[in-house]
This record gives sequence, C-alpha cells and structure tokens, in this order.
Amino acid sequence: MEVSRMKIGFIGTGVMGKSIVKHFLTAGHEVAVYNRTKSKTDGLVEKGATWQETPAKVTNASEIIFSMVGYPSDVEEIYYGTDGIFSIDVAGKTLIDLTTSTPTLAEKIYQTAKENGAAAMDAPVSGGDLGAQNATLTIMVGGDQATYDQVVPLFEIMGKSYSLQGAAGSGQHTKMANQIMIAGTMTGMTEMLVYAKAANLDVPKVLETLGGGAAQNWSMTNYAPRILKADYSPGFFVKHFIKDLKIALDEAEKMQLDLPATKLATELYERLADQGFENDGTQALIKLWWSES
Repeated sequence: MEVSRMKIGFIGTGVMGKSIVKHFLTAGHEVAVYNRTKSKTDGLVEKGATWQETPAKVTNASEIIFSMVGYPSDVEEIYYGTDGIFSIDVAGKTLIDLTTSTPTLAEKIYQTAKENGAAAMDAPVSGGDLGAQNATLTIMVGGDQATYDQVVPLFEIMGKSYSLQGAAGSGQHTKMANQIMIAGTMTGMTEMLVYAKAANLDVPKVLETLGGGAAQNWSMTNYAPRILKADYSPGFFVKHFIKDLKIALDEAEKMQLDLPATKLATELYERLADQGFENDGTQALIKLWWSES
C-alpha cells in the first residue's frame, strides 16, 4: 500500500526507535524527533530528521506521533506531563504508543485522545534491535479499525507482521502473551547451552542440529550465537524485560491466573539485574551459570 509523504513525530530514539525513524526517512516522510538525551538524535538529524525540544513541540509539528520509551511512567510523562503530548491541541492527530506498557494506561490514553478529537492506538512490538534494523518487527495493535487502516502503510515500513488485536489495550495484552512465551524460550535456550557445554558437546554443532528440529525457536536462532561470541549488547535490555514480565504477572493476577514458569523467569532475571547486568541484553541470562563464555 502506497502512502503520500506524511509529517511523523517520533518520541524516544533508543535502540529500536532510531532504526524505525531511519526507515521512515528512507521512505520519504518528514520526521520530527525528541529524545530525553538529545545526542541520541544527532545521527537522525544528520539524515534529515528535525529535532524538537519537547514532546509537545513534536506533536505540534506532526500528523501522526509515535512514542517508544522505557517504562509506563515514561509514557505517562510524555503524554500527560508538562510539555507533554496532551498539553497542546491534539484534534485530528493520531497517537501511537509502541512502548510495552500497561493495558490500563493504553486505555486511558485512548480515552483522553478521543475526548480531545484525536485517535490513539497501543502498538507494542517484538523483534528487538535486529527486527527494528531490518524492518521485520511484529506489531500488536489495540484500537479502532478506522485508525488502524489509516496507519497500516507506516506499519508496513517498520515491520513484517502487524494486526489489530481488538480495542484499546489489546495490543498490550498481546505483547504480554508474547513476553510470557519469550520468557520460556530464553530460559530454555540458556539451560540448553549450559547442559550442552557441561556435557562437553560441540555447542555450535548442537545449535545447528537443534535448529533443524522441534527445538528451533527465535531466541536460540538470534541469541545463542551472540552468547558464544560473548556479545551481551542489548537488543532488548534486561531491565526492560523484567518490567514487561512484572506487567504480565500483574495482569495475570487480575485475571486470577497463576503463571509459575513466568514467575521463575522473572526471579532469574531479577537475580541477573542484582548482579549488575540490568543494562545488558536478555541473552546475558547465561551469566548466572557462565562467568565467561
């Protein structure tokens, strides 16, 4: 689907956000950017993005505003804080939060936008830094069908899989389901490596073999090779994964669900963070077993 040149705002140009902005610029769109640390936008400005001093100014300069920050508290601040998105007239604008946040906050933003003549969607993504770089993200969307149809051309630029999951908050609930699954594959992948190494197996050969069978999964394909290179750079931060898993457990509790495996994964990642690795990538879980690899 083709789309005419649009005025896009993007708040939060971190590990994933900066790659998404680059894709929008390459596609010919006009992009205004804001990040708490201005220097993180320098490379984007060099490529044609326009720096704005506040989320409000990004919003004022744009038709469609994306946000991608760290925590629900950050989302609350950029939407409702001083110089936030809702501090100006947002009538006619479309607001899309890509942050993994809470369904409750997504519903609140949707309602505030509606009351002020704007549209809002929660659209958390999966795929990490590589998915953002390669425009192969999976995008899980909550909101109205008409708004979704309007922004699909932009989702096509940044991802390979995108779907409307239901009303506001549904994108966040879907992302929680995703993170619950990832928690299992990350712990499984890590313990597999620990076991294979302890058994004196040829670990790369094991990975090649398992990758052709029922054990194949995204975590093993993308993160096991990084571990073998001792590459713990964050495609997705440990601290953010802990945040996501805690949201999932909170939502599960509201639905009177007990998720013991997800609880255990959360405990393991909290132990990892307590050892000083909260700013590593999630593949650093192996450090609970391997001091060096």
